[in-house]
Amino acid sequence: MADENAADDLGGEDLGGGTATKNSGAKGAFTQLLKFILIGVAAVILIVTIVVITTIVLNKGGRSQTVIPYSEEYTVQRETYDWYTSLDQIRTSTSDPVPASVSVTIALGYKKDDKAASAEITARRIEIIDFLRRFFSEKLAVELRPQNEEVLRQQIRDQINDDILSSSRIRDVRFTAKDIVQQ
Repeated sequence: MADENAADDLGGEDLGGGTATKNSGAKGAFTQLLKFILIGVAAVILIVTIVVITTIVLNKGGRSQTVIPYSEEYTVQRETYDWYTSLDQIRTSTSDPVPASVSVTIALGYKKDDKAASAEITARRIEIIDFLRRFFSEKLAVELRPQNEEVLRQQIRDQINDDILSSSRIRDVRFTAKDIVQQ
C-alpha cells in the first residue's frame, strides 16, 4: 500500500484524473475570459454614465457654454449722416464700343449737423454733377455692375473729396437709382 501511495505521489498512472484536468483547464480559461468581458462591459457602462452626467451638469439644462457675452459697451455704432439728395439725375453713355445708356441718382452723406459741408456741397453742386457725368461716361458697362458698386462709391467719394470739396468732406455715397441699359 505504501508502494501505491508512492506511485501516486510520483505521478503514477491515473487514467481518470488526466481527462478531468484537461476539462477543468478549458472550463477555467472560459470562465476567466467571461470574467474579463463582463469587467470590460461594466467599465464601459460606468464611463458612459459618468460622461452623460458630467455633460448634463456642465450644460445646466441645455444652455450652451460657447455663447460669447454681449455688451452694449462693445458694439460699434455706425455714424449717422445727413444726406444731400438735391443732385439731379445723371444721364450719360458708357465708353463701350456699343455704348450703354446710364441713368444714376446719387445721395452724398456728410457728418450729421455739419452746416459747412451742406453749404459747400450746395455751392459746388454743378461741379459735382459735371464730375459725376464724366465719371460714368468714362466707365465700361462691365465696371458698373452691382458687384462693383462698393468700389464705385469709394472712388466717387475720394475724388469729390480730393478734387472738388476744400473745407469739408463727404463720408458716404449711395446710389438711390442706377439703371444701365444695353443698346
